[in-house]
Amino acid sequence: MHGLFLCDDLIFTSRVTGTAAALGLSVRACKTPTALLDFARQTPPRCVILDLHATGLDIEAMLGALTQLAPRPTIVGFGSHVDVATLKAARDAGCDVVWPRSKFVDELATAMPEWFGGSKG
Repeated sequence: MHGLFLCDDLIFTSRVTGTAAALGLSVRACKTPTALLDFARQTPPRCVILDLHATGLDIEAMLGALTQLAPRPTIVGFGSHVDVATLKAARDAGCDVVWPRSKFVDELATAMPEWFGGSKG
């Protein structure tokens, strides 16, 4: 099972990919939304994790493209707890899980297996 992770922060990317590896999961880090979509179209992932503050991310366009994949991946978004509008936009666009960054960090190791556990219809 593989997943994709959109984030342009190298240290945070290492934390997420390292957690995935420790759980026996494979997560490919992508620095741009275009790269993520290119990889997703080549081999649809089980899970896509989006840093909602990644440079160039249009959440509606991204979700529109990701929800067309078959099978549809679980889509997780995270962002700053003070940026309520961005978190709401991600929920409204169709993210399955939207958490503030602090909860994402705290829950990552326990939630990640669930995100990879099944496809969406």
